[in-house]
Amino acid sequence: MGALSDMVLAHPLWAWMAVGAVFLAVEVATGSGWLLWPAGSAALTGLITLFLPLNQPEQIAVFGVLTIVTTYIGRRYLRGARTAATDVNNPLLRLVGHRGEAVADFEGGDGRVFVDGKEWSAVLDGTGPMAAGGKVEVVDVVGGARLKVKST
Repeated sequence: MGALSDMVLAHPLWAWMAVGAVFLAVEVATGSGWLLWPAGSAALTGLITLFLPLNQPEQIAVFGVLTIVTTYIGRRYLRGARTAATDVNNPLLRLVGHRGEAVADFEGGDGRVFVDGKEWSAVLDGTGPMAAGGKVEVVDVVGGARLKVKST
């Protein structure tokens, strides 16, 4: 075991790459989105050790700081185009963006609409009356199976 520890201490790049690989494997297995940043930070820490002679506590401190910074930047600025309509566990969200028509007059913002071959309970987004036959567009799903619609 002495030869392995001597190699890790002499070449910390490989130890940090192994730590990064473990984080990445767990991230791939779970898909949490949180462990990607520590995996990248571990790899970056390993690359830094190639150029700067850091002892082990300094390496761990660099890893900790990089993990915090990359997680913050990744969560804050790299969210991507994740929308509620991509939730495969809620098939009603696929109706967002579909067009339909009011089945009856909306009273107090509540009414019924015909969208995608079915009649749905709906609430009007915005103010103003909506008469039967009025064209609508689904903007959201609220309260389970109730559509929020706007006049088009």
